[in-house]
Order: sequence, then structure tokens, then C-alpha cells
Amino acid sequence: MPKEIHAILTETLGEHAPSYATVKNWVAQFKRGDFYTCVAPRAGPPKRVTTPEIIDQIHKLILEDRRISSKSIAEQLGISRERVGCIIHEDLDMWKALREVGAEMPERGSKTSTVPVV
Repeated sequence: MPKEIHAILTETLGEHAPSYATVKNWVAQFKRGDFYTCVAPRAGPPKRVTTPEIIDQIHKLILEDRRISSKSIAEQLGISRERVGCIIHEDLDMWKALREVGAEMPERGSKTSTVPVV
């Protein structure tokens, strides 16, 4: 039965069809009487959004020590290194550049892409 269903879905949806393993799982769920079609909430901590306060804290830490690592920032603020990197590059628009002693840090909000960041 899963093979027939998968064949119909593949014919209808083409490359966007679910895999055979997914269809097989769906058929097994329906046979067990599980007709719930909504995605169940996932376990674990809720997703967090980047707040202006976090952005400001990261900016302040970088202004205090331009050689601070993303690992150190993440540990101090209790967020992931990936989130720190996204905030530095996307929200603060800071990118790695020359590590010149005395290089000036632009004010937050200026669109300079030559700010030293470790």
C-alpha cells in the first residue's frame, strides 16, 4: 500500500513528493489510528528572538575589547556562538578587517563594513 501511495504522490508532485520512508511512516501511523495531521510541538527550549538589548550588549562588549571572541561573547550573554555571529554581521554590520592597533570603531548604526571583529 505505501508503494502505491508513494507512486501517486510522485506522479502528482514530482520532485516535491515526500520520500518513500515518509509515506511508509504515514501509512503506519494511520494504521495505528493516529489521524492527527498537525505537527506536534517540539521538545526543548522555545525559539528566541534577537532583542535590541542583546544587540546593544554585544556592541558594548566589542567596543570595550575589539579583540573579544564570539565564544567569549556567547558565554557572557548565554547565547549561541552562531547567534552572536549573526548579530555581529547582520544587525551590527561588522566584518573582519585589518587588525590595526588603534583602528576606530564606528558608532552603532553606521554602515561601515571595515570594523575589526574577532
